[in-house]
Amino acid sequence: MRVLPFASGALGMVFVGGSVAVSGRLAAAPLFTVQALRYLVACVLLLLWARARGLTVHRPRGAEWLWLAGVAATGLLLFNVALVYGSRHAEPAVLGVAVACVPMVLAIAGPWRRDKVRILVAAAVVTLGAALVQGLGRTDAIGLGWAFVTFACEAAFTLLAVPVLGRHGPIGVSVHTTWMAVLMFAAGGLAVEGPGAVTRLTAGDLLATGYLAVLVTAVAFLLWYTCVARLGAGRTGLLTGVAPAAAALTGVVLGGPVPGPAVWCGITTVAAGLALGLTTGAGRRGVPGDGAQGVPQEREVESQAR
Repeated sequence: MRVLPFASGALGMVFVGGSVAVSGRLAAAPLFTVQALRYLVACVLLLLWARARGLTVHRPRGAEWLWLAGVAATGLLLFNVALVYGSRHAEPAVLGVAVACVPMVLAIAGPWRRDKVRILVAAAVVTLGAALVQGLGRTDAIGLGWAFVTFACEAAFTLLAVPVLGRHGPIGVSVHTTWMAVLMFAAGGLAVEGPGAVTRLTAGDLLATGYLAVLVTAVAFLLWYTCVARLGAGRTGLLTGVAPAAAALTGVVLGGPVPGPAVWCGITTVAAGLALGLTTGAGRRGVPGDGAQGVPQEREVESQAR
């Protein structure tokens, strides 16, 4: 079993889980303006990283434009909108449980292989564990609708990227989806919040945005897509269970209350699911049909999995 790709995806999810408390500081900030700034900073950092490492960012061609735009529109734009508007009708736990169901979708979407059943069982265990960590919350019909949108967008973030990872690699997919997201959020910001919204951002807003841009976007995107390119969407999807566990443990580190027995049980269950699913044939790279087929930028992938 190669540890590096798993560590890459898991670390990306640790950053995502740790962003829960940070994102809460942006509840009163102009949504579209903040997100446009976030993805702009992330895109610049990704381009600087590519230049420093001598990596080529290829221009999309043909249907690649649609795949990349789909990732930006669903996994970045609509996902963030769903989180904000969904939180007005549902407790965070409801949205968290919706996202926790993603491993099952990614496992089902993968090709049939000898270990398919084992991956599906592992995904079910990880989903159960993540749900225990998140807990159950109150919601209404609208909240449930936004929870479903959140779930679908989280799955799309990975699945729509798979067809283009082969030629563009993690760096190319990350760069193109972030600059597309900048245009989408900027257009929404001008239409909904006005051009003066950026002047309403406080120092705390800017610090929180910086954290999201650097660790949750630039770094986490590279780590996650590196894992998808090497291991395929099915196995990588299991690592989404790390995010809620990381969020719970981060809360303790930041001075929050120690989680109750249900949360610890959930974390243990997630660990069991990961152990079950990530110890099956993980040493193969570029498995046809289960990820980016034959990723040509081998040295690029290695350099990004820090």
